[in-house]
Amino acid sequence: MSLVAESASTASVPPLAARVSAVGGSPVRDILAVTARPEVINFAGGLPAPELFDAEGVAAAYRDVLAETPARALQYSTTEGEPTLRAALAARTSLRGLATGPDDVLVTTGSQQALSLLATALIEPGDTVLVENPCYLAALQVFGFAGARIVPVPGDADGVDPRALEELVVRERPKLLYTVPTFQNPTGRTLPADRRAAIAAVAARRGLWIVEDDPYGELRFEGERVPWIASYEDAADRTVLLGSFSKVMAPGLRLGWLRAPAGLLRACAVAKQAADLHTPTVNQLAAARYLADRDLDVHVARVAGAYGERRDAMLAGLPDALPEGSVWNRPEGGMFLWVRLPEPYDTTALLPKVVEQDVAYVPGAPFHAGEPDRSTLRLCFVTQTPEEIGEGLRRLGRGLGVA
Repeated sequence: MSLVAESASTASVPPLAARVSAVGGSPVRDILAVTARPEVINFAGGLPAPELFDAEGVAAAYRDVLAETPARALQYSTTEGEPTLRAALAARTSLRGLATGPDDVLVTTGSQQALSLLATALIEPGDTVLVENPCYLAALQVFGFAGARIVPVPGDADGVDPRALEELVVRERPKLLYTVPTFQNPTGRTLPADRRAAIAAVAARRGLWIVEDDPYGELRFEGERVPWIASYEDAADRTVLLGSFSKVMAPGLRLGWLRAPAGLLRACAVAKQAADLHTPTVNQLAAARYLADRDLDVHVARVAGAYGERRDAMLAGLPDALPEGSVWNRPEGGMFLWVRLPEPYDTTALLPKVVEQDVAYVPGAPFHAGEPDRSTLRLCFVTQTPEEIGEGLRRLGRGLGVA
């Protein structure tokens, strides 16, 4: 009878991994879920403008691939990526000043996967990772899941301070530095060329991997392009460059890539085999066909032109929407700008009142690995038209008690 009683009883299942509760979800995704109502003007998401997608060109690429090579398009592929796409990505990278061959490239399911693969290949629990302050939120999640100790590097309006970086490298002995040096998320700032060279020199002198994430670099409205950190000789053997089609073609394709030294690229390929075997073949072949048949640079220029007008509309409306004493930047490209309200404003506490006005932003606190600056917020200026941006800023002013 005791055996029957024991078998009939229900035991609790084992607990979830500690890392799940330790890292938590994305505040940005949580805000988007709350503000999904169509009447909300949402400055919170990092969503490209859907009306600017080249839907016709992408659809034609899929049609051609499925009509001409259906067996290949619908079949398994190699982990490293379809050769035609790797060759096209290598050629685009080389044209922009960084000599690259197809074997230097690993295709990933969005550049977010590239971050996860790098964390798997490089980070042991307890390793130290250096990040910008503030930092791209999903990178903080990736490194947190890997069990890293995350340390922010001091900086200013231009980004990471190379002298502070070197002091931290000496003291903390980190595994890597993660940076979005061009039109950074969340601040929109761009790291100047002299700092890039200095960071490359620190990495060479002190022994450090650099993970250079560049999802926004092609979205330049004004100013001159700044070379990748990966293009500096000091950093050539220790920099991983990440790219993505999400901001320049369409995020639904989930196509990204990483360019890395051979040993690290092989390690990432092994990690990818364990994660998803390979990125969807049909998506890769369609992207390669699009690059062969269309001029992506012309499309990107059109998108960047529209985004520049939207940035200007937001900049024009901010003085009337924000409290006196607020400061903000003027990014030369990308999707975001960064605002600091005067003390004692707390943008996290204020958000529910702002949402009542059918507008939303992202509070700045979650982007900080260290002590958060609670007076900051991120605004995305690309998803709405200039007219919608104007109305959204009027609503923001009411929510902040300005208008």
